[in-house]
Amino acid sequence: MLTVTQLARTFGISRATILYYEREGLLLPANRSENGYRWYGEKEVERLRMIVSYRSYGIPVASIAALIDRKGESQAQILKAHFKELEQEIQLLRAQQKAVVALLQEPNMMEENMVTKERWVEIMRAAGFDDDAMIKWHQKFEEMEPEEHQKFLESLGIDQEEIEKIRKF
Repeated sequence: MLTVTQLARTFGISRATILYYEREGLLLPANRSENGYRWYGEKEVERLRMIVSYRSYGIPVASIAALIDRKGESQAQILKAHFKELEQEIQLLRAQQKAVVALLQEPNMMEENMVTKERWVEIMRAAGFDDDAMIKWHQKFEEMEPEEHQKFLESLGIDQEEIEKIRKF
């Protein structure tokens, strides 16, 4: 039998992650001692092995219980749905690449401050972005390079109030 901490060390994940899986009903301890310690046996270790494996494929926690317990959707249905989501993300990234390529074909535009917000939106739409995709693009930019995102938005001539709104997406 293993404690939460021992189980976390065994799998190289945080104790908080195991407790989160418990809150989600995904991994329950085999028993609890009088002092409240959670104890996990081989069955729980194997279940966590499957959870960690599915998470490594990017399967959402909400779908893992159905995969493991075979409730509702079949494993194939869940994996196919996840595959479709990944394909959509790939298509979004390809569209982002096209937008960058379009910008690179006119490299001096950014330096000369000739790209306006309107022109940038036009480039993004030409690359296949809809409003949701543009929001995701800004979210990723903000997450990965917040200072550069700020500079980029300023270079488009957007006022500070709108920049703050965009960065809060």
